[in-house]
Amino acid sequence: MKIAVIGTGQFARSFISLWQLHPAVAEVYACDLVPERAAEHQRRHSLAGTFGSFEEALASDVDAVAIMTQRWSHGPLALQALEAGKHVYSAVPMAIEIGQIAAIVNKVEQTGLVYMMGETSYYNPVVVWARQQHAEGAFGRVFYAEGDYVHDMDNGFYKAFQYSGGPDWKRVASYPPMLYPTHSIGGILGALPTYASTVSCLGISDDRRDGVFDREVSEWGNDFSNMTALFELADGGAMRTNEFRRVGYWKGPESRFRFFGTESVVEQSTTCTTVSIKSDGPDYRKGTTIDISEKVSTLGKTSLAGFEDIDPALLQSFMSRTAPVHDRSRLPPEFEGAPNGHEGSHHFLADDFVRAVTTRTQPPVNAWLAARFTAPGIIAHESAQRGGQRLPIPDFGAAPAEAQW
Repeated sequence: MKIAVIGTGQFARSFISLWQLHPAVAEVYACDLVPERAAEHQRRHSLAGTFGSFEEALASDVDAVAIMTQRWSHGPLALQALEAGKHVYSAVPMAIEIGQIAAIVNKVEQTGLVYMMGETSYYNPVVVWARQQHAEGAFGRVFYAEGDYVHDMDNGFYKAFQYSGGPDWKRVASYPPMLYPTHSIGGILGALPTYASTVSCLGISDDRRDGVFDREVSEWGNDFSNMTALFELADGGAMRTNEFRRVGYWKGPESRFRFFGTESVVEQSTTCTTVSIKSDGPDYRKGTTIDISEKVSTLGKTSLAGFEDIDPALLQSFMSRTAPVHDRSRLPPEFEGAPNGHEGSHHFLADDFVRAVTTRTQPPVNAWLAARFTAPGIIAHESAQRGGQRLPIPDFGAAPAEAQW
């Protein structure tokens, strides 16, 4: 297959390098609004070429486009690509409007094309562990789960928005946290086969007064820097997610999760991950707590070849191995030792998309699951704007044929 990568910021190069290694990918191209960036990626990674515009890429013979542009542009670009007959890999989020999500799902249904959202938390090791535990029935009934995405603006986001937003970067640096919800929601719904049906969300207005999260400056009239949402799930349970952009965490995973079942509980913190299992007998004191941190750890020496110039505040996102709980046997041997990132997810995401396109099967995070990861955040933001009013969340169903790997 042939892939055109649209948008060549700091994040794109990880996937460009992996697709260049993949034995089922014949050619990789780059396209950027700043042509010099695309040309630099072509030189650095020996790409097949560059395109001068998105439209030029769509008119070419590439099979697929990978959309890695600014967050609010993904929905319209994905729809345009599907209409042009191209398979789509999209960085998160899927879209920022419910109508855009509906249009993408409908277009995938009509055309049979592959749409995949590259949600890293689906392969967060704790989520992989929880998905396995749930499938085995070890939790009992999971009645409540928590997912946090805690990424302080000072931890790389200021420089990231300055890099991509130009002189007017503060206008877009106020991007509403709940419109970037998939790193928290995706970890929960990536482990539990359910979806969010209603939400009540509270937004916390920012008080730093530096022109970011300022309603007078913001493209979205947004001054919420931290947001908390409580969701009702379709299976009768509940989940709570936090999207924090002013927060004192300075290390550890940006996405972290907890799953509460009637028989066992998995809890992830900054320093460890534990599984608590209650006793089968009448004496609750005979239960046990197991530290599974080593099974879900991605720490250790990792390759940074090609990433030496990444901003130090963002570098940790590109410095992870796969964890023992990950199954590397399904990955191309060419990926062994290649740079990875975001809790070991990059290798799996890059391979997911190629597998889906070349076998014409649905990837794990397909259009329908991407909608379930994204739509709840859009409605949560609306709820916060209404002072926490509880609102229904539209659901677009499950994929007609789920991936089996």
